[in-house]
Amino acid sequence: MTIELTVLGCAGSFPSPAAGPCSGYLLRSGATSIWMDCGSGTLERLQRHAVPDDLTGVVITHRHADHCVDILGLEVMLRYYRGFAVGPPVLAPAEVLDSLSGVGGGLASFFAWDEVDDGDRRQLGDIGLRFSRTDHSAPTVAVEASAGGKRLVYTSDTGPKWSAAAFGPTPDLLLSEATYEHEDDGVPVHLTAHQAGAMGAEVDARRLVITHLAPLRDPAVSVAAAEEAFGGRVTLAAPDLRVRI
Repeated sequence: MTIELTVLGCAGSFPSPAAGPCSGYLLRSGATSIWMDCGSGTLERLQRHAVPDDLTGVVITHRHADHCVDILGLEVMLRYYRGFAVGPPVLAPAEVLDSLSGVGGGLASFFAWDEVDDGDRRQLGDIGLRFSRTDHSAPTVAVEASAGGKRLVYTSDTGPKWSAAAFGPTPDLLLSEATYEHEDDGVPVHLTAHQAGAMGAEVDARRLVITHLAPLRDPAVSVAAAEEAFGGRVTLAAPDLRVRI
């Protein structure tokens, strides 16, 4: 059994013509499909690759709009256009539901919300999930997804005080944020591409994909910096990129 990752969107902070929608990923293994992060613009992309009616579950890593806001559109679609009485389970850390409820008041009653935090484990279909609290400005969880002996680790948003080593060594795929080109680009709650590459080397990741680059940055510069630190080839996330492990 394999895990298949499809990138729905990978832009940091806001959608852009170059990077497309914000953070959003589709995970598949067997008959299981999980929408991981629902950043702005990703619901449209999700419909190109999957039938939203068939989602096994949704994982939201934190309350920032570029990672969660399209769950509002999913509720409207499933409730009013597909006739669902209840939606799929949504796994999310503290503050996500409260932040969204002021915009979409029916979320709490429609989805089966399950609050997750550091060290928690869950099972959605064929995919096992483990969570680790990251170094970010809002309660945020990194995600380990495993199936058939394969492991994918997604950092979500984090500063350098957290490491994917929290999940152990040698993930088959490390999907790491790489927001900045240089350490003085912004606030220290995100990684530079060089730091993302160094993390990949630290945990001996078999493959590294960098994502969540800040808009208006040169992706080639970020890839080069990540590869220098990683010591190997690095893949740049892009909408519709599909990776099987």
